[in-house]
Amino acid sequence: MTRDDRFGPRRDDRGRPENTAPEAPRKPRVPLPRARRVRLGVARAVKLDGNVKQALETGRNRVLFTAAFFALAFIALSIKLIAVGVLHEGGEPRVARGAPPPQLVLDRADITDRNGVLLASNLITASLYADPKLVLDPVESAVKLRTVLPHLNQTDLIAQLSGDRRFVWIQRGLKPEQQYEINALGIPGLYFQREQRRIYPQGRLTSHVIGFTNIDNTGRGGLEQGLDRTLRERAETGRGPLVTSLDIRVQQALRDVLRDAMQEFQTIGATGIVMDARNGEILAMVSLPDFDPNAPVNPQDPAMFNRATLGVYEMGSIFKAFTAAEALDAGVVKIDGGYDATDPIKIGRFTIRDFHPERRWLSVPEIMLYSSNIGAAKMALAVGATRQQDYMRRFGFLTPARIELPEVGLPQAPHPWREVNVMTIGFGHGAAVSPLQAVGGMAVLMNGGYKVPATLIKHQPGERVVREQIINEQVTAQVRKMMVSVVQDGTAKKAQVPGYLVGGKTGTAEKAGAGGYRRKALLTSFLGGFPMQDPRYVVLVTLDEPKPTPKTYGYSTSGWNAAPTAGELIRRIAPILGVRPMSADGSPNPMPVLPQNRDNELRYALVGDEDETSVTADLPQSDTEVTNAAY
Repeated sequence: MTRDDRFGPRRDDRGRPENTAPEAPRKPRVPLPRARRVRLGVARAVKLDGNVKQALETGRNRVLFTAAFFALAFIALSIKLIAVGVLHEGGEPRVARGAPPPQLVLDRADITDRNGVLLASNLITASLYADPKLVLDPVESAVKLRTVLPHLNQTDLIAQLSGDRRFVWIQRGLKPEQQYEINALGIPGLYFQREQRRIYPQGRLTSHVIGFTNIDNTGRGGLEQGLDRTLRERAETGRGPLVTSLDIRVQQALRDVLRDAMQEFQTIGATGIVMDARNGEILAMVSLPDFDPNAPVNPQDPAMFNRATLGVYEMGSIFKAFTAAEALDAGVVKIDGGYDATDPIKIGRFTIRDFHPERRWLSVPEIMLYSSNIGAAKMALAVGATRQQDYMRRFGFLTPARIELPEVGLPQAPHPWREVNVMTIGFGHGAAVSPLQAVGGMAVLMNGGYKVPATLIKHQPGERVVREQIINEQVTAQVRKMMVSVVQDGTAKKAQVPGYLVGGKTGTAEKAGAGGYRRKALLTSFLGGFPMQDPRYVVLVTLDEPKPTPKTYGYSTSGWNAAPTAGELIRRIAPILGVRPMSADGSPNPMPVLPQNRDNELRYALVGDEDETSVTADLPQSDTEVTNAAY
C-alpha cells in the first residue's frame, strides 16, 4: 500500500477529495461555415464603427429627448388643468392672485391746486369677492355677511353665493374695519382683492372741475375724464401730480358766496368763475347745485350738470360791453358820439324798449351807464351783420370754448342772421353762450385786446402764453372806463368794494321757453373785473331765477342780486390774491383782515336806481331761433 492509500484519497485545500482520474482528451473545435451558423441562430453581433455608428447614435438620442420633452409637457399641462378646475378656488381672470406685491402701481396721478393742496388721490382698499363653489352654506353665509354689510340685499346675495360661477363680486372698496370684521366671520369661499379707489379730499368744493372716476378708476367727468390719458401716463412715468390753476382758497370763497346768494334769493342754480385775464388761468369755477365725487349720483341728476361750461344762455346786457367795443373798434362811432333813444324801436309787429327810458339822445358811455336797449340796438345796427359776426367769432362766441373738460356747450346763434337779430344780439338776446365764453370775452377787454385760451392747468414758470390781439388796445381802455362808471354810478352800484376799483356790467335776461320768453324766469349776471387801475382778474356771477325779497323792494334784476354777490366775492378774494386796497388818494392801504363771522362784516349800502332788465320786449323765441340748452 502506498502512502496515498494509507492516508486516503488526496484532498485539495478545502478538504475535498481530488479527482485523480486522468482527464479525457478534448476534441479540437472545427468552426462551422457562416451560412450554417446563421441558420442555427448563433451568428455573431455585427459591430459598426465610424460615421455610420455616430449617425445612428445621434438620431436615437434626439428621438429619446423629443419624446421625453413632450411627455413632460403633457404631464405639466394635465397637472395645471386639474389644479385650476378642481383644486383651486375661482378668481377673476384679470385679477392677480396669490400674495399681493409689496407696492401696488398707481393707476392715476394725484391732482393738486396751484399751491399743492390735494384735490384727488388714490387709496389702496380691499374688495370682497366669492367663489360660490366653495361656499358651504349660502343662506347662513349671506346672513352673517349682512351683519357687516347690511345694505346688501339678502335675496340677491343668496343667489350670488348659490350660483354656478367661480367668481362674483360682493362689495368693492371696503373700509379697513369692514375687511377686518368680514375676515373674522370665517366664511369659506370669501376672498379679498387689493384695489385702488380714487378719493377727493375737497369733496363738493371741486366736483364739477375735477370730476370723478367709476369703480374701475376710469375718468367720468371733469379733468378726470378730459385728461384721463394724461393722468395715467404721469402715474406710469412717475412725473408727479397734475397741478391745476385752481386756488382752493378762491374756490371756497366763490362757492360760499354763491351758496349764500342761492339761499337768500331762492334760486334754482348759480354759477361763478374767476379768471386771470393775463394768462387765461381759471382760479375758481363753481356750478351749483353740485355733488359729492366720492359718492356720485345718477348722471341724469341736475346736480351733475356743469352750468359754467356746458350750459349756454342768453346773457343779457353784459353783451352791451362787447357791442360798444365792436362799434368803437370798427370806427362807426366815437366815444363822444351816441344815438337817439327817445322812442322805442318798432320792427314789424315787435317793439324794443328801455326798462328805464331816458327818452333822449344818449352818448356811448350813457348807453352803458343806463343800460339802454335802444341805444345798444342802434349801435349794433351801425356795426352791421357781417362785422358783428366777425367780432363774435373773434371773441370766441360762435365756437365751443376750448378747455380741458369734456363738458362743453355748443353756442347758439341765429340763422339766417337778420337785421332783428343784429339788434337783439347788441343787448344780449338772440345768441347763447356759456359763462366760460363770456368770461373769455371780458378777459380780452381787461388785458388790452388779447385773446388768451382759458385753461385749468397752471402755467409753468417761463412758459409762453399764446396771445392773439383781436381788438384795439385803446378801445379796451375806453370800455373799461365805461364799466367803472357803471359800477360807480350805474346799475352795478352794489358791486362796489371799499378800497378796490371795480368795473363791470350787469345783465338781466328773460329765459326762453315754449312760445316765447318767460318774463318771470330771469337769469341775472354781473361780469367785470378788478383792480381796474391795473386790470387783471375777471369775475362772473350768474344767478338762475332769483326771487324778489323785501330787501330788494320786490325787484329780482341783476343790480339787486348778482351785483352785490359779485361785490361780496371781490371783497373776500382780493386779499387772497394779493391785491392791496387803495385809499382815496390812490395810495395803498394795509391788507385788511378778513372777518370770521358775516354778522361782523363791514356793511355798506350804496342804493341807487332800480336795475335794468335786458329783455327783448315782445320779441318771441322764433325771431331769435335760440333755446336755452341748460333746460
